[in-house]
Amino acid sequence: MTSQQRKIRKMLADKEGILLVHFYARPEIQEIADVLGDSLLLAQSAASSDAKVIVFAGVHFMAQSAAMLSPQKTILLPRVDAGCPLADMADAASVKKMKMEEPDAVFMAYVNSTAEVKAESDICCTSSNALKIIKTLPPAKKVVMLPDGNLARHVASVTGRQIIAWKGCCPIHQALTVEEVRECKQKYPQAPFAAHPECRQEVLALADFVGSTSAIIRFARETNANQIIIGTEEGILTELQKQNPGKIFIPASPSLVCIDMKKITLDDIERSLETMQPVITVPRDIGKAAKNALDRMLTAS
Repeated sequence: MTSQQRKIRKMLADKEGILLVHFYARPEIQEIADVLGDSLLLAQSAASSDAKVIVFAGVHFMAQSAAMLSPQKTILLPRVDAGCPLADMADAASVKKMKMEEPDAVFMAYVNSTAEVKAESDICCTSSNALKIIKTLPPAKKVVMLPDGNLARHVASVTGRQIIAWKGCCPIHQALTVEEVRECKQKYPQAPFAAHPECRQEVLALADFVGSTSAIIRFARETNANQIIIGTEEGILTELQKQNPGKIFIPASPSLVCIDMKKITLDDIERSLETMQPVITVPRDIGKAAKNALDRMLTAS
């Protein structure tokens, strides 16, 4: 551990704080996390933690969720410009319009969405629990899944449910092409391909395993394969290599890098703890409605 990492850990202890870190964050930040996980685990941890201060090394919607689940705590996001292009592909006005067009549908918001969109939704989901959450909804009901159309189409294909897919996507996962995957498979013919459900359908059709970041990590640990092609953001490689030092992990594409997830640095975290800024809050009326959707997800999980 470097001197700066030790300093940050001491600052967290002094302020009764914890550091929640997503698998896509920088490796040096993953190393000092109190909780390292996917969106579901981080949401659960924010809700259950006794800490007074929560520092989020992720993106804006994650810190918003923490603020809604734990309004009595101070939520710090060291870089407020760490956003999510996918979350920006749905806004409250568009969701309200769709609700008028589909008044009988259940609206299920991916956690990769703004607080305002969650507030207009009936329930939330993550890529870890989307298949589980959909099974809790009335079978006869149509479901609108937003904002990730790829995740929606994947859930529909697995469950056979009637799902209206929002016209949104994660640009990072969407950019992964069939040609890139086939090239990897040709180069590493014995390696299974593990893909995130935010990838496009034709890419998922080539996958030997489809799952969330945490599910991909579990698959990598349990498979007998020594080489695995990874179809998700390259930050996951840190944990994969840590848990499986004898295995080789091949990124399906060199472009699987989320700039927003990499924005927060150790310097940013140190400065945030020194100044106790920027604090993430959500307006009470929006927060209350959005928290209901998050609470339904956590209860169903």
